[in-house]
Amino acid sequence: MGPQVMRGCRRGAMGLLAALALVVPLRAATGPVQPPREALQADLAPGLHYQRLVRVSPRPAVVHLVRIALRTPGLRLVVSPGTPGLGDGMESVAMTTREFAAREGLQLAVNASFFYPFREHAVWGYPRSGDPVNVVGQAVSNGQAYSADGESGWMTLCIDAQGAARITDQSVCPGGTQESVSGNALLWWQGRRADPATAWDAHKPYPRTVVGTERGGDVLWVVAVDGKQPGYSEGLTLPELTEILAPLGLEAALNLDGGGSTTLVAAGEGGPRLLNAPVHQLTPMLERPVANHLGVRFLQPAPR
Repeated sequence: MGPQVMRGCRRGAMGLLAALALVVPLRAATGPVQPPREALQADLAPGLHYQRLVRVSPRPAVVHLVRIALRTPGLRLVVSPGTPGLGDGMESVAMTTREFAAREGLQLAVNASFFYPFREHAVWGYPRSGDPVNVVGQAVSNGQAYSADGESGWMTLCIDAQGAARITDQSVCPGGTQESVSGNALLWWQGRRADPATAWDAHKPYPRTVVGTERGGDVLWVVAVDGKQPGYSEGLTLPELTEILAPLGLEAALNLDGGGSTTLVAAGEGGPRLLNAPVHQLTPMLERPVANHLGVRFLQPAPR
């Protein structure tokens, strides 16, 4: 290969790399913007109260909390269903949290269980929306278990037929469970702080998704921590997040899939809107397709 050809190839390769480098910034520029770093409280719907907390120490962090009163008339918790017949042992089809909320007509939705396979890359990452994936731990939707992994070391959020929520330190929910997702570490257990050391990233500032239950199972808390965004929100360690949970009066709290998966959305006039600032492929406000989700649906109120 002659020098001129080699120089032309190098220029072509550099041009291709430059074009690929523009993919992420252009997507960020045309998408949603990060929520302001300002404290906020708002009622999203009956039984759904939202708070945004802003921290400056030991690093910038933005924390989103939703208190869900499960006895609110017409309110139901739902989990993404599995997709039969995918082959190769795959259990569900990946979609973003907003896609799930829009498809199901939900008032609120958050990402849930860990999953695989996963590769993060701006051009050939996996999964994209519609790709088959596998849920880690038990997953139940509408009474049907589509991921029955009972491997030790995983804990579960279980929703019973009456709509009550319970977190268990077991890898499988009790019989009769209607909805279930799994996590890898307890932050709160039996009304006390727990040691979340089972999570590989427990002491790393990171985006987080956590669910918590109050005694009696009538209240579920959903917590999303933004991260990986220097100067805006750099995330929390699990011990730091446990301190934020302390005033909530929790019976138990469970760490779900975090990192770039952390996404919290609520219903809006034009469709589901982002409440938090997800970050995927190093791009703020870019959503990651994930294996399953936890959501809130309102049924038609029963006539009196």
